[in-house]
Amino acid sequence: MAEDTIQTNLENEQEWSEIDAVRRQKLSDLVEAGKDPFEITKYIRTARAEEILADFDNYNEKTVSVAGRMISRRIMGKASFGHIADGGKQLQVYFRRDEVGEEEYAGFKKWDIGDIIGVEGTVFKTETGETTLRAKKIVLLSKSLHPLPEKFHGLTNTDLRYRQRYVDLIANPEVMDTFVKRSKIISCVRAYMERIGFIEVETPVLNSIPGGANARPFITHHNALDIDMYMRIATELYLKRLIVGGFDKVFEIGRIFRNEGMDLKHNPEFTTIELYQAYADYNDMMDITEGLFRYCAQEVLHTTDVTFQGTVLHFGEKWPRMTMQDAVKKYTGIDFAEGTTEDLIAQAKKIGVDIEDGESWGKALYEVFDQKVEEKLIQPIFIIDYPVEVSPLAKRKPSDKRLTERFECFMMASEMGNAFSELNDPIDQRGRFEQQAKERAKGDDEAQFMDEDFVNALEYGMPPTGGLGIGIDRMVMVLTDNASIRDVLLFPTMKPRK
Repeated sequence: MAEDTIQTNLENEQEWSEIDAVRRQKLSDLVEAGKDPFEITKYIRTARAEEILADFDNYNEKTVSVAGRMISRRIMGKASFGHIADGGKQLQVYFRRDEVGEEEYAGFKKWDIGDIIGVEGTVFKTETGETTLRAKKIVLLSKSLHPLPEKFHGLTNTDLRYRQRYVDLIANPEVMDTFVKRSKIISCVRAYMERIGFIEVETPVLNSIPGGANARPFITHHNALDIDMYMRIATELYLKRLIVGGFDKVFEIGRIFRNEGMDLKHNPEFTTIELYQAYADYNDMMDITEGLFRYCAQEVLHTTDVTFQGTVLHFGEKWPRMTMQDAVKKYTGIDFAEGTTEDLIAQAKKIGVDIEDGESWGKALYEVFDQKVEEKLIQPIFIIDYPVEVSPLAKRKPSDKRLTERFECFMMASEMGNAFSELNDPIDQRGRFEQQAKERAKGDDEAQFMDEDFVNALEYGMPPTGGLGIGIDRMVMVLTDNASIRDVLLFPTMKPRK
C-alpha cells in the first residue's frame, strides 16, 4: 500500500513504526546526497494561498512563489496533482516532469505527505475551475518524520488534539479559523475600549497577597526574598489603586490563575479583561458590556445574531436587567421579599437546593439562584443586586443594605461577566475583609485575604467607580460556537501522561 494512503493512528504515543523508519531513511538518503532540507535557512514567498484563492483575476498567469505543507498528492506517471496547506488555506499544485525537471520530479515522488515544500510557478484554473499553481521550480524545505492523521478522518481524539495542538491545526483547518477569530476578537476588545476613552495598563502577575476574587490561588516561592508569592487570581485591586491615583478609565487584558477544577467552562489559567471607570456605577458597566459584545460580534462575524450550539443569541437587542430576587421568584416561585430566613431555607431545600440550616438571608438567596436559576438563563441578561455576603468588593445598595450594586451577565446558562459599583468606603471594606478572614479560618480556602495596602489606598479616597470583568475565553467560545473552553485555548492545561 502506498504510504500516502496509509491510515495513521497517532494514539499509539507515536512509537517508532515502519513508517517512521522509512521517513528517517529518506532523510538520511537526502543528507548523504548533499540535499539536507534542514540546511535551508530561508525561502522567499511572493504570495500566500489565501491571497491567490481570494483574488484569482489579479494572479492569473502570474509567476509566484508559495510555500506550505503538502497534505495530499496524486501521482499519475509524468504528472501529479497535490495540495499544500498555507495558513489554514489549501492551494492545489500541478507538477509535470517536463516542467520541473526529471531529477527534481523523481525526488518529488519520494517526498511524503506532511513535508514542507516551496513551489514557484504560474497561476491558472483547471478545467474543473479549481485555482491551481503550475509548478516550475520545487524545493523540499523541511522533512516530516511522522505521518499525519488519515485524510478522511483527521485527528478526532479530543485528548490528543489538545495535547498535540500542532497536529490538530494541521489536520483540522477549522481549528485554525477559531484561533484566527480569537485574535480578532481580542483586537476588537482593545479597539472598543480605546474608542470609549480607556487606556490599557499592566499589573503584577506575582502577588504577595492574592485578592480581587474568591478563588484558591497557586502558590510559588521567591528565592531572593525568601517569601511565598501567589499567581494573581484577579487584576482588580491593583487597577483600583490606579483609580485612587488619578486615572479615570483603565483596563487590562491579562492571564489569570486559579487553582480550581477543570470542566467545559473552566481552565486553571484563563484570560480576562478588567476595566474601571471613575465617577461611574454598575449601570454604566452594563452599557459597556452590551456595547462590547455587540461590537465584537459585528466586527468579527458581521452580525449581531450569533448562533451558539444551535441557539441564536441576539446581541443587537437591549439586554434585560433583572434583580436576583425577581429571577429566583420567576424561576422557582420562592419570594425572598417575604417570610423568615428559616422559612426561605426550608422552601429552598424542598426544591433540592443544597444549603445548611443557619445560613444568612443573602447566602440563601444566592444558593437558590446559583443552583436552580442560572441554568435557565439562555439569552443575554443582566442579573443585578447581589447579596453582600458574596460581594465583598461591591458597594451596598442604598435602598437595601443586604444587597450590593453588582451584576453578572449570563447567556447560554453561563456567567460571562461580573461588575460592581465599587466599594470605596475603607471602613466598610476593612470590615468585609475581616469577615472574609473569618471564613478562611472556618476552612473556606477561596475566601479573600486581608489586604492592608488596598485599604490604605482607599483611605486616601477613591471616587465613585464602576468596575467590570469579562472572561475573554468564554466570549470567544460564544462567538466561535465552541462548547468547551479547551477548544478556544491553544494549549489548555492537561494532566501529564505517564
